[in-house]
Amino acid sequence: MPIKENIDLKNFNSFGIKALARYFSSFTSTEEALEILDTIEAKQHSTLILGGGSNILFTKDINGLVLKNEITFFELIEENEDTIVLQAGAGVNWHQLVLYCIQKGWGGLENLSLIPGCVGASPLQNIGAYGVEVKDVIEKVDALHLQDKTAVSFTNADCQFGYRESAFKNQWKGQFLITAVSFRLHKHPRLNTSYGAIEAELEKMQIKEPTIKSISDAVIQIRTSKLPDPKIIGNAGSFFKNPSIPSAQFSSLQKEFPKIVGYPNQQLDLVKIAAGWLIEQCGFKGYRKGDAGCHALQALVLVNYGNATGSEIFELSESIIFAVQEKFGIKLEREVNIW
Repeated sequence: MPIKENIDLKNFNSFGIKALARYFSSFTSTEEALEILDTIEAKQHSTLILGGGSNILFTKDINGLVLKNEITFFELIEENEDTIVLQAGAGVNWHQLVLYCIQKGWGGLENLSLIPGCVGASPLQNIGAYGVEVKDVIEKVDALHLQDKTAVSFTNADCQFGYRESAFKNQWKGQFLITAVSFRLHKHPRLNTSYGAIEAELEKMQIKEPTIKSISDAVIQIRTSKLPDPKIIGNAGSFFKNPSIPSAQFSSLQKEFPKIVGYPNQQLDLVKIAAGWLIEQCGFKGYRKGDAGCHALQALVLVNYGNATGSEIFELSESIIFAVQEKFGIKLEREVNIW
């Protein structure tokens, strides 16, 4: 595949941030990726793998090689009476994968409908929504080691999944190019409707006996009503993780802030706090400075109203972290990857 020079990445990230890649190429197979990694440009410069660009904030130009993953395929690799294992190329659009599984009647991904990005980013971030995390269904992850060019397969346990975390995001950061992900899905789906507003949305839709399709439809309705479309307003979805704090700290905060929103985890004696609520209490919901701001309907979503730079959005996130820590004694962590 040809390697281009000085390519603007504005159309390759959902924030719509201008940033120049010194070198840029794309690949549609492992073989093509290996060819590019064998070039002088790849050997002499750092490599950034880009999927859907929906969870990244560019704060500067990239003085290296940006590789766009466009490996797209579906393959049924295992089947028994109750489950199937579906392998999908890392460049497949995530929501298209969800819709494909729903069409086939395979359950497990329906709560993760309409999450932006590609399949390859799903294990990296351990994406999650409405009571489900992708770690619940990942069977294995196939990847290429960027330095020695060997193909490696990782089991679910190898990936060391945590809340919006994995080994790919931590100790293995920048070492691997994910080529495919395999998911174990259910032929007789176990429905999960208890989290968030799903039950209320199903009731509004007059659905008495939910299916994976109706759950997906409900999630799509909820997400579109709360979250801005990146095609209209640049954003990367939830910018911060929901922090978890000790139950004792939560009880103490409750005395001062009776309406604080938390979800107890009795097993770990922790409470997960709604980051959006914390940010809103600090006055940032609907806040705007230039073209960088917090969305008017969801304070957890930082937005680019047109011509904001990545640095301006990053500075806004710094202000939010400082304000929340000052008011609540809780330090927010970014979910979005900063470059």
